Amino acid sequence: MLVLDAAAVRRLAERTPRSIALLDALTELGLWPAVVPAVVVAECLTGDAATDAPREALLACCDVRTDLDPAVARRAAWLRTAAGRGSAVDAIVVASAEPQGAVLTAGRRVDVEALALFADRVYVERC
Repeated sequence: MLVLDAAAVRRLAERTPRSIALLDALTELGLWPAVVPAVVVAECLTGDAATDAPREALLACCDVRTDLDPAVARRAAWLRTAAGRGSAVDAIVVASAEPQGAVLTAGRRVDVEALALFADRVYVERC
């Protein structure tokens, strides 16, 4: 399973040659559509229709998870405590990728990687 954070949504929505090639590769590898927790939607959108249009188009192709399972929320809380860093959103992204999933980010990987160190075989990749 591949889970996107807000920075990855923003980057992939840019539709640059690099992001298009990455989307093609993810599709070929069977990793697309990616999972996007609903809290990531809140973090990546601005409320401005023009700015959000490309992001909304990308999100329409993703598996947006609107329900946060209480077990995933508890696991995210544990990950934040164990790592001693990271936002609740980052922790939910990492917990959603468990077990044996990957998180795609375009932002600073420090917090996500710290959380993933305590997760069940979650890998962090930068786009």
